Amino acid sequence: MNTLNYLPTLLGLAWLLPLASFVLILFFGPKMGKAGKCAGYLAITAIGTGFLLSAISACIWCSHYPPVAVSHEAAHAAVANDQAATGTQTVAGTRTEAALEKTAAEVADAVVTDIPTLDAEVSEHAAAPVVREWYTLCEFGSLRLSFGCYIDALTIAMFCMVTLIATCIHVYATGYMHEELEPMVDHQAKLRDGSPLRRPGRYHRFFQYLSLFCFSMLGLVISGNLAMTFVFWELVGICSYFLIGFYYERESSSMAGNKAFIVNRVGDFGFIIGMMIFWSALGTLNFGDMPVHGGSRTPVATTQAVESGDPVANDAVVTDAGAVSESASNEVVDIQPGIFTLMRGATLPGDDDPHRLSVPQGFIDLARGAGAEDPEQFAYILMMIGGLGIFCGCVGKSAQFPLHVWLPDAMEGPTPVSALVHSATMVAAGVFLVGRFYPAFVPEVLLVIAAIGCITLFVAATIAITATDIKKVLAYSTISQLGYMFFGLGVGGWFAGMLHLFTHAFFKSLLFMGSGSVIHAVHTNEMTEMGGLLKKMPWTAYTMLVGCLAIAGAGIPLIIGLSGYYSKDAILAQGYSFMTFEGGSNPYGGLLFWVPTFGACITAFYMFRLWYLTFLGKPRDAHRYEHAHESPWSMVAPLVITAVFAIGCAWTLPVVNGGLKELIMQAEPAGVAAGSQLGEIVQVLMPAESLSHEHSIHVFVSLLASGLALLGFVVATVIYALRKIDPQKVADTFRPLYVLFKNKWWFDEIYDVVFVRGSIAVGGVIAGIDKLGIDRFADGLATQTRWISKIDEWIDRCIVDGCVNGIARLTYRVGDTLRQVQTGNIGNYVAWVGVGAVLLLAIVSMLYLGIDVPVANIPIR
Repeated sequence: MNTLNYLPTLLGLAWLLPLASFVLILFFGPKMGKAGKCAGYLAITAIGTGFLLSAISACIWCSHYPPVAVSHEAAHAAVANDQAATGTQTVAGTRTEAALEKTAAEVADAVVTDIPTLDAEVSEHAAAPVVREWYTLCEFGSLRLSFGCYIDALTIAMFCMVTLIATCIHVYATGYMHEELEPMVDHQAKLRDGSPLRRPGRYHRFFQYLSLFCFSMLGLVISGNLAMTFVFWELVGICSYFLIGFYYERESSSMAGNKAFIVNRVGDFGFIIGMMIFWSALGTLNFGDMPVHGGSRTPVATTQAVESGDPVANDAVVTDAGAVSESASNEVVDIQPGIFTLMRGATLPGDDDPHRLSVPQGFIDLARGAGAEDPEQFAYILMMIGGLGIFCGCVGKSAQFPLHVWLPDAMEGPTPVSALVHSATMVAAGVFLVGRFYPAFVPEVLLVIAAIGCITLFVAATIAITATDIKKVLAYSTISQLGYMFFGLGVGGWFAGMLHLFTHAFFKSLLFMGSGSVIHAVHTNEMTEMGGLLKKMPWTAYTMLVGCLAIAGAGIPLIIGLSGYYSKDAILAQGYSFMTFEGGSNPYGGLLFWVPTFGACITAFYMFRLWYLTFLGKPRDAHRYEHAHESPWSMVAPLVITAVFAIGCAWTLPVVNGGLKELIMQAEPAGVAAGSQLGEIVQVLMPAESLSHEHSIHVFVSLLASGLALLGFVVATVIYALRKIDPQKVADTFRPLYVLFKNKWWFDEIYDVVFVRGSIAVGGVIAGIDKLGIDRFADGLATQTRWISKIDEWIDRCIVDGCVNGIARLTYRVGDTLRQVQTGNIGNYVAWVGVGAVLLLAIVSMLYLGIDVPVANIPIR
């Protein structure tokens, strides 16, 4: 049996366990021990079990596709040569029409027999995604909205990384949030009389939010289509709102939660536009190809059939081999193509570039429907707009320029939240989505991604130089490092950008937890009130030193280094390749290389500035220093674990000759490493990533980056450790720059004037128009209506009511007169009957005798 079929179940359980924890804590949290203490243990058990399931899934995956270190150049050359020899065209894991003629029986046979027949090294380097549809929500024509999974090496690695770091942070939080087990006196939340707020502890609620947050992030990672991705994308945003605003009684915390939520909605608006464009043009939101039994959909021109030489196996084979085999003798299995197939599956016969990104027919048809004069060019522009729309969502979620302003304020949340949000989950989601959706981005979109990342990494790094809040320094550091990831992805370095995502997750979670340990000991975020804590908190100090070295890319050039050394060098090497490719033909290639390279120097400077101000020198606040102490082991142990991974997570393990780097390489979209792509609107040429692995580039970039990082370290040491230079004099010397960086480039002030006050001003104008124009017109209509109603009321009262009331009065008077006769006395009635009878008899008698009756003038005939 193909054990890969267990992956959806194992990862599905790892995904759903935090949801089960959330539901149980939601309903029974306050009853889980004293003050809900057991809620923390339940959350730890859920996410820890998720990590074990993820690790088992990784073992299964690696048993099929061993992550063995290979030469990039040799591997991709072998892929290209094999494709040329067999006459096949492979584009992002898709096949041409020749592969479509397989029946279900042939596909079923491929489960056992059709294994890629490249060289051993290359075959192990290639891996097939596992695609499965769990539940269909609805179906509108060709659009099928469902919950499903897309599992490749990137999914496996992300699950292991997220669950491992989340488990460490959950354990860490049991120590950090212990004060929430008792009634809290929050001195930062003031009542109207100025007294501090007193409230019950919210220990169980904190872990409730953490569980939902982890469920949301894992759902985003395992998602098999854009619609499902968007659902969990928004759920991650809601959870971040809850966690950032955990201390919602504090105005600063409440405002930070609102700011994060609103700013992210701006980016998500672009996400929706991009998603709708791809849906309208392609008719599907699935990432991978989906097998359809019984021919309920039209067969497509490409599929992911497994043939000799194909570096990506058949999705249908791995998706549901049993179902395919069962129906093999009765029906043909159609393949509904996914986005990646449609975007890179239209390679023309004889095309010398088997990985060319082409314009799908759906986009051309959409352009023709819009009446475009040049449908192909307009379709390409639509592809650009769609890709930029998807990237807009990533800009918001990963706090990139110009939507980066929410992340520093998010430090108002508890430090475990900062450690989780800023390392492995929310901010990593944007980078992950760019990496996942990478095959659909045209070169112009990648150029925008590189430019945004370059601007962001530089701006954030300069602000971190002057920040004094220890968490704010790390926040701007996070923004800067995310900029490095986007820069690497934007210049064609898919592997480099994704590797930095993983290495950053470990050393940044370590740094945030270390900062939380310091804050827990001294009860302040300001580094100007710290100093000399190395003796008091050695475990925290040395583990944070590891994090500082890792983020600075420390190592022995060309020999060995900490995790950040490998990922940052890979990014800069790809940037250098982008700058020099084809004689430096790329626009702004030099700027896009030298700014990030100089940023490595700034990174080393501000990180060691943080470490020196916190742990070395004399204590700046004697009272805080005296009460400082090392954190409990529930907080120290996660620091040690993440420090180990911050050191060696990017190493190639000697026993298995592989590791994280090789695992990530297996998910590298076909064409990224071996093929180049030229833009049609902007003449930008994306170089193949394999070119950056050349020895000459690697040596130059490694020495340059290490030298600049060493320079930043030396400058920080001279100023803040040895105190040879007064930092205040440096600030005075570069006063304009210092003021600019200290005020965070005035982004908040500019946004306040342009958007906040601007919106208020526009709202005032609209309110004036409403009051002086619309309201006056409405008031005039109301006045006229009132006068008309008065006339109508007079007619009703004087004429209609007068007639009716007159008849009523006459009737009343007649009735009142007749009522006098009605005495109610029977004797009177009998007497009147007798009198009447006598009178009637007398009248009749006189008439009969011919006597004239004076009272009767009516002649009788």
